[in-house]
Amino acid sequence: MKIYTRTGDAGDTALFGGGRVPKDHPRVRAYGSVDELNSFLGRALTLMQVPESRDRISLVQHDLFTLGSHLATPPAREGRTRPDLPPLPGTRPSEMEAWMDEAEKELPPLKVFILPGGVPSASELHVCRTICRRCERSVVALEEETKEIQLTIQYLNRLSDLLFVLARLENHRAGAKDVSWQKEP
Repeated sequence: MKIYTRTGDAGDTALFGGGRVPKDHPRVRAYGSVDELNSFLGRALTLMQVPESRDRISLVQHDLFTLGSHLATPPAREGRTRPDLPPLPGTRPSEMEAWMDEAEKELPPLKVFILPGGVPSASELHVCRTICRRCERSVVALEEETKEIQLTIQYLNRLSDLLFVLARLENHRAGAKDVSWQKEP
């Protein structure tokens, strides 16, 4: 199978399960942002030093593919059914909360805003966190009230929090201190 199809040369793309939309359609923006996040997480993995965090981010990457497949699939309508998709990771947001609770036991309490940065792995996780927030905004912009969309928003909201905590953990284990925001530098 060739990777190029030429079917998108006019600026539109096929959705999973049928139909075509412009490449700047909100649905394409949403799953494209999730794909971008997944790519940056792959880059972060090459830098991360905390083994349990690496395992968790690897799991998240698989989840993001599942979320993306759901975002790339329009709702069923007359004459078109939704293809069989893997189930959304419905319990993962609560698992992420447990992962954050575990990591925060090791971290100094956070009493001020901190600047993104630190060791390369932490800096990359902060970039991923901001991309994750953009993903969340893109999904919210779909303005659909489905259980799948609500779960996706919840997942991305929790993931951005997790990425923040994991960035702090990478810094902490490397002996790098978080840099506090100074209102008047």
